[in-house]
Amino acid sequence: MTAYLLTIATLVAIAAIVGLALNMQWGLGGMVNFGLGGFYTVGAYSCAILATSGVSPLAAMLLAMAICAISCMLVSLISLRLSEDYLAIVTLGFAEVVRLVVLNEAWLTQGALGISGIPRPLADRMGSDAYAVFFAAFALGVLAFVFFLFERISRSPYGRALRAVREDSVVAATLGKRVWWLRMRAFGLGGIAIGAAGALHAFYYTYIDPGQFGPIITAYAFMAVIAGGRGSHRGLLLGAGSVMVLLEGTRFVKDWIPFLDAGQLAALRLSLIGLGLILLLIYRPHGLLPEYRLQVKKPDPDPDFAAHPPARS
Repeated sequence: MTAYLLTIATLVAIAAIVGLALNMQWGLGGMVNFGLGGFYTVGAYSCAILATSGVSPLAAMLLAMAICAISCMLVSLISLRLSEDYLAIVTLGFAEVVRLVVLNEAWLTQGALGISGIPRPLADRMGSDAYAVFFAAFALGVLAFVFFLFERISRSPYGRALRAVREDSVVAATLGKRVWWLRMRAFGLGGIAIGAAGALHAFYYTYIDPGQFGPIITAYAFMAVIAGGRGSHRGLLLGAGSVMVLLEGTRFVKDWIPFLDAGQLAALRLSLIGLGLILLLIYRPHGLLPEYRLQVKKPDPDPDFAAHPPARS
């Protein structure tokens, strides 16, 4: 049971980091990223290739984060003049290009065979049981760092300017904001988090292949952001946990309905997950924890003015 809980904690941490990245790009910046799985693949493969080539695992992780951030910024730079719908198509096309590259360029990615034997950070200094605890704590530590960093950014002047761009980029540009620079920085910040999550994925499984990186990664990230509340980093953590509870909790349906076969149970699981999300959207349309909004406190009324109002002429 302990091993199962550690696995869940690790997977939730990785999923939440990906969700925080999407929340920075789409939740705060208003830039739809349907190619999230492609950037995640770039982070995982970059870390795996570097780590298996002799680079230390932690250095490989940092380099993977940088590569993923640069990839995100370049894609956003290419699509500066595109509206949200076309940006979504560009990111989707990028994800397909990445999938074809990792599948066919065997000299670099080993093709369909994948990359095995990925070294883990500090794995040679402790046993397997102790390392499972360490890696779960390491993943949660990375999640905490990304969360506090993005939370500070969202409450900073840059975060408020990014929200202004999300609401109306024309008005923000009229007020003197460099919209393209704000968007590119947001995409790059999200890329850093995606690269960290991809590296953790590679370290956790120690083996990656193209089949592990499908559109479902992007779907889960959007589910977590919508469930938690678009633009809310605190809500994202709750949303990611809720989505994982739905995904893992429905595995135990077979204990309550033993007469269903595997195919029927799989269909029932998806139905229950969809039903849970529909109910959430009906009763909590803005998410479990809506976005933080800066509010201006109304000034207290002047007691002298209230006691002696001006006489009407």
